[in-house]
Amino acid sequence: MMANPFDLTGQVAVVTGANTGIGQGIALALAAAGADIAAVGRSAATETVEKARALGRRAEIISADLSTIEPVDRIVDEAVEKLGGIHILVNNAGIIRRNDSIDFTEEDWDAVVDTNLKSVFFLCQAAAKKMIPRIENEGGRGKIINIASMLTFQGGIRVPSYTASKSGIGGLTKLLANEWAAKGINVNAIAPGYIATNNTAALQADADRNRSIMERIPAGRWGSPEDMGGAAVFLASAASDYVQGHVLAVDGGWLAR
Repeated sequence: MMANPFDLTGQVAVVTGANTGIGQGIALALAAAGADIAAVGRSAATETVEKARALGRRAEIISADLSTIEPVDRIVDEAVEKLGGIHILVNNAGIIRRNDSIDFTEEDWDAVVDTNLKSVFFLCQAAAKKMIPRIENEGGRGKIINIASMLTFQGGIRVPSYTASKSGIGGLTKLLANEWAAKGINVNAIAPGYIATNNTAALQADADRNRSIMERIPAGRWGSPEDMGGAAVFLASAASDYVQGHVLAVDGGWLAR
C-alpha cells in the first residue's frame, strides 16, 4: 500500500482555463499535491504559474483558445516538450451564453457547444494518444478529469447550449471510461455546484436568483474555486485508481435538496 496515495510528485497536469476561477483553484491544488502544471488559457495564466512555482513546482503557460479544436494537438505537444509528459488532464475551459430558449441563436449554441464539448472530446483524444503508449511501455496510469455542472443533472434556465454541453460531458465521461479503463486511463468528472466565478457573476448580481440559489444550498454559501481542489487531487491520484466514469458533485448539498 502506498504511503500517500494522494501524492502527485512527478506527475504533469494539463489544466485548461487555468488563469482564473475553478481552473486556477484546481491547478494550485494539484501543484500543492506535487504535480507540475501546464496552465492553458486564452489569457496568460501568469498568476497561476507564479503561485505554482512558489510551491516548488515546475509550471508553464500554454496560450490557446479552445473555441475551436485547432490548438488541441499543440497543447499536448507543448506540455510534453516543456514538462516531459502528460499524466493528468483537467478539461475546465468553458463558456456560457444566456437567453430565453425562444430567442436563442445558432451562433450562441455553436460557440458554447464547440468550446464546452467538442474541444473537450478532442483534447481527451489527443491526451490519450500520449498516455496509452507511455502506460504500455512504462506502466503507471493516466487521469482525465472533465468539469461537468449541476446542469449535467438538471435543466437550468435560459442556458440551453450550456445545459446540452454539460449533459454531454456526463455522457462523454462515461463513454471514455468504458473505452479506456482497461488501457490504464481513469476518466471521471467533477460537477461544481454554484461557485463564485466570472461565469456566475450575472447570477450573483441578480438579487432574486441569488436568494433562491442560497436558499437551496444546505451549506449556506456559494462555493469557492478552492473547494474543487480536494476532489481534483483525489481523481488525479492513485487513491482513485478504481473510480471510473463517475461524476462527483461538489455542490454544498445542492443535489441533496
